[in-house]
Amino acid sequence: MILDPYGHLTRPGPPKGSVARRAAAYRLASNEERYTVAGGGASLLEIKTGDRITITNTEGGQYCEILAARSNGTVDSALLDIRADTSGEGLRAVMTDDSSGISRLRSGLEKRGIDLTNAPAIGLFSASSPAGDTGTFNAEDDGWLLITAPAAKMDYTRQDTATPLSVTITRATPRAVGSFALPDPLADPVQDLRVASATAKAYTVRKGDYIQIMDVDGRQCTDFQCFDARKVDRGIFHPLDVTTTRTTLGHAYPMPGLHGKYYDRDLTPLIEVVQDTCGRHDTFAMACNAKYYDDIGYPGHVNCSDNFNAALKDFGIAGRPGWMAANFFFNTGIDEHGVLYADEPWSRPGDYVLLRALTDLICVSSACPDDTSAANGWHLSDIHVRTYDANQSFSRAVAWRSTTDEDPIMTRESAFQANFAEMTQDFVEYNGFWLPNSFPQTDAVESYWACREGVVAVDLSALRKFEITGTDAEALMNWVLTRNVEKLGIGQVVYSAMCYPHGGMIDDGTLFRLGEQNFRWIGGSDEGGVWMREEAARLGLSVMIRASTDQMHNLAVQGPKSRELITSIFWTPPHQTDLQEMGWFRFTPARLGGAEGIPVVISRTGYTGELGYEVFCHPKDGDAIFKAIWEAGLPLGIKPMGLAGLDLVRIEAGLVFAGYDFSDQTDPFEAGVGFTVPLKSKTADFVGRDALIRRKETPARKFVGLEVDGQDPIAHGDCVRIGRAQIGEVCSAMRSPRTGQWIALARLDVAHAAEGTEVEVGRLDGHIKRLAARVAAFPHYDPKKERPRS
Repeated sequence: MILDPYGHLTRPGPPKGSVARRAAAYRLASNEERYTVAGGGASLLEIKTGDRITITNTEGGQYCEILAARSNGTVDSALLDIRADTSGEGLRAVMTDDSSGISRLRSGLEKRGIDLTNAPAIGLFSASSPAGDTGTFNAEDDGWLLITAPAAKMDYTRQDTATPLSVTITRATPRAVGSFALPDPLADPVQDLRVASATAKAYTVRKGDYIQIMDVDGRQCTDFQCFDARKVDRGIFHPLDVTTTRTTLGHAYPMPGLHGKYYDRDLTPLIEVVQDTCGRHDTFAMACNAKYYDDIGYPGHVNCSDNFNAALKDFGIAGRPGWMAANFFFNTGIDEHGVLYADEPWSRPGDYVLLRALTDLICVSSACPDDTSAANGWHLSDIHVRTYDANQSFSRAVAWRSTTDEDPIMTRESAFQANFAEMTQDFVEYNGFWLPNSFPQTDAVESYWACREGVVAVDLSALRKFEITGTDAEALMNWVLTRNVEKLGIGQVVYSAMCYPHGGMIDDGTLFRLGEQNFRWIGGSDEGGVWMREEAARLGLSVMIRASTDQMHNLAVQGPKSRELITSIFWTPPHQTDLQEMGWFRFTPARLGGAEGIPVVISRTGYTGELGYEVFCHPKDGDAIFKAIWEAGLPLGIKPMGLAGLDLVRIEAGLVFAGYDFSDQTDPFEAGVGFTVPLKSKTADFVGRDALIRRKETPARKFVGLEVDGQDPIAHGDCVRIGRAQIGEVCSAMRSPRTGQWIALARLDVAHAAEGTEVEVGRLDGHIKRLAARVAAFPHYDPKKERPRS
């Protein structure tokens, strides 16, 4: 700002455009398309003459095989102007997988007349290829590419995991601006409908069929409404009712899982949400209507309600001034003042919601015409609808992205999901996996006591695993972790924090040392792997960081009887640590039953505060490992433990959980894990060291335990007050089955963090209702860790 000749404060120059940095899905040029090939998986992509195909070895070390076929199905590597140099055995091994995705891929090859029998392939990359290594090809003609990332069953000692490949196609003929490439159908469509911008379209769907509603360009709202066709035939016109649905489910809107249905006002279930790649939809608002536009100065503006009326007229359904609807991709909420707000959608190009019809339906979908607000990102675009036959099979899933820029990964099942599914239907999505939450025959409190007094089995497969190898592996881990990695011996495990330069935590986890320059990091988030790769690249270190989460699923066996169980069925070779003698925070390779049994890795670690072990195995061996553990555990009274029970034991033992007890806004001292930061004994520099020294010398908050009077429940986020002043907040809370008392982990101002300090936990607005509490010893259970050491 400067003063003009008249003394007015003015900003020189023309205005600057509002250009936000957006997720990678929006930054693609009009001639670019991006795809991800999962490690051990494959993708079939159509190419046109002149297209350029770039394949990137995302994490390094992943072999690739490519099969090229012309439009008539003839396999011919000359399509890419290159000679096939491998037999294609790796590619064919990938295509024998029995997963639904590969099955659909095989069907796609058959329809196009592409025969893989004895077909040669183009080999690309090797086990030594660095992260970011690329291969580029040019299409000499129209055709198809089958791009695979072959991977044998992982050898945990060799750390030969499977990792993804990234494929970018630069098209010779750009698509129309703002018209993103439509994703391939999930199966053969029964109907394939385009709902043009600012219009609506009605269609019928049979009971059991699936409805896929896609946001073609991203950031485009679509209202969806449906009617029970049998009721309509009887003159009953009861549409999907979001108020009934919210009340029945106790959630703003259905999501895939146990509570995923939409109802009409008669409580008749109409549709079920099966898959959702966006996860953010409208909460309370109706479809836009004429009155809305009239009131803001746009009389006569096209609107979804009038479009619904026109589309439904042929079915004899009377029009309405405003329609209630399931407003997919519309981003609204209610603020702390009770005001409804709206912002641009979270949906990216190609995001979709997959529904299943629970009765014969008359449906209507719109492409919202609101160009007066950010509701559609200020850019109106199309919605696409596909329906699929009831005979198709689609697993329940939501999208998981390791970072904002990554392609979505749909929720997967762990190696033990089928075993737990025989005991419960209560599964919740956690970190991209379906994990059991509770069991009807073993509730959370019963599993708590089984863990404290006997033995339990817990699915921890969602933990993120990374293989860190290379000549600079130790140097990298000593730099990105707060612990002194140089002192870690082979066969040892250490618990550590991982921090940003400002001292805020990225993650916590355990580091396994497999060799001089071989490590395995097991944490809670994919962000840890992303951060390690970024730091390795920035520093020019010779090291590979490859994810092995999908190659190593782990079943925790916890409780005082866990040693008896584990040692009875697993064998270790003479040169490895005997399981009877294995100490706390140690690990060993082992085998089920004997020297020729299924290979596993067993660590003496856990998340319960009890003696316990974790058994890591390949997903293909999960069923056998689970059954062996369960059978051996039956005489010991083994019980299943879900996330609800796990929360009880971990809070009582003072074990922290990301998003509740720490975040990138809290340092390890404020999260109660300051022991992971040996500032005096670790002489090597590490990320965040200076900030952590400063934070330790001048602390503002302290992690403490609370004991709460009475039996009123408290929860994460509740304020902690002395008088009118808020001096902290509850991080995690539970009613301890051991004491019958409500306890909590909390972060308080250091001025009021001394043990015995009387405080109050605020409910409602924090003032209307107060619960007396006091600062207690932390942790509440076994503070000297004598039980897991036993």
